[in-house]
Amino acid sequence: MEELVRSNDPVLIATVEALLTGADIVHFVADRHMSVLEGSIGIFARRVMVDADEVSRARRLLTDAGLGDELRPESA
Repeated sequence: MEELVRSNDPVLIATVEALLTGADIVHFVADRHMSVLEGSIGIFARRVMVDADEVSRARRLLTDAGLGDELRPESA
């Protein structure tokens, strides 16, 4: 899996998840439950991970949705 988005904005994470789910792109949100350790103050960013085979499609989807500035740099 490759990191697609990293943010501590729960609305952004939910939006990205909804877009990916709607496009049938399998994804995983890492660090979702870190709030238990941080006291729910949002210090630790959540990471949206996508299968390597779907990264291009997911990046295109988010760019088309106006979220291109939120994407992590592409892996080499």
